[in-house]
Amino acid sequence: MREDGGVTQLHDLSSRGFASDNYSGIHPEILEAMTRANGAHQVAYGEDVYTARLQEVFVEQFGAGVEAFPVFNGTGANVTGLQSMLPRWGAVICSATAHIHTDEGGAPEHVGGFKLLPVVTPDGKLTPELIDQEAWGWGDEHRAQPLVVAITQTTELGTAYTVDEVRAIADHAHSKGMTLHMDGARISNAAASLGVPLRAFTRDAGVDVLSFGGTKNGMMLGECIVVLNPSASTGLKFLRKSNMQLSSKMRFVSAQLIALLDGDLWLRNASHANAMAARLRGALETELAQGTITGLNFSQATQANAIFATLPDGVADRLRESFRFYDWDASKNEVRWMCGFDTTEDDIDQFIAAITRELS
Repeated sequence: MREDGGVTQLHDLSSRGFASDNYSGIHPEILEAMTRANGAHQVAYGEDVYTARLQEVFVEQFGAGVEAFPVFNGTGANVTGLQSMLPRWGAVICSATAHIHTDEGGAPEHVGGFKLLPVVTPDGKLTPELIDQEAWGWGDEHRAQPLVVAITQTTELGTAYTVDEVRAIADHAHSKGMTLHMDGARISNAAASLGVPLRAFTRDAGVDVLSFGGTKNGMMLGECIVVLNPSASTGLKFLRKSNMQLSSKMRFVSAQLIALLDGDLWLRNASHANAMAARLRGALETELAQGTITGLNFSQATQANAIFATLPDGVADRLRESFRFYDWDASKNEVRWMCGFDTTEDDIDQFIAAITRELS
């Protein structure tokens, strides 16, 4: 604590890494939006002018009739959104690598009270054929009823569903009486990768409820449940409160989302993150082709801002002495490298140089 009561800067401003796009700070334009939303009084719990404007912004992005429910975080958005789509006996079909299955601490089951039916996929993407592995047993009181299909865009393995792939899943799910949820933690990266508007692979492709991600794309905190099909969701006004996701000073979450979406900041940030991942992969592919390095293999396509690769024994730990990143599957020496809106070309070039030193 400083003598004037301010907070002393505790972290090293030169610290950079490739562990997660959650590691970044707040984009300056979003920080400015929060400052502009500050001061005076606004009605609490969402009855403020910023949250009212946010509803208009989501209509502009996704079309008339959608409704937005700002929440604190991605797990809260997923669990609460899915809960609104299901009766007590409902179940959710998802990929085995889905965030709701692997990284939400059991919250879908413990908090949401619904069963997950995971399906193994090679690239994190469901297909109608894969969905059918768990889409059965309706009317059998001994089986949790498959009533929602959940996909992630981009997936946890860094791959992106095309518009046609989402539409095929939506059509298949709807034909079987199920609805479709999308975890859009990195939805902006997907849109940047595909080169299409946000609504093209969501509402227009048949997605019913969306978790719209902002934290990984420059926000301080906050995500948003977006109901694209009102008939597919009920009770969110009450579920958001009972799941401890109702912000009293909601104007500051809404102001961030407005700054992101009311213009092209969402796309600029995501495009830059994707470009940095492409720069990293492209340089390493060139070095592999030239024989400058050996022992590195890419394990997934790089379609947004994530790179998955395998490394020889010990290399990842040595690289982590200077650059933080995570193992994805330690048994295979598989790692994940993430780029964010604030990743610089110099960050990439320094990391490439470190990898080259290890693998040359």
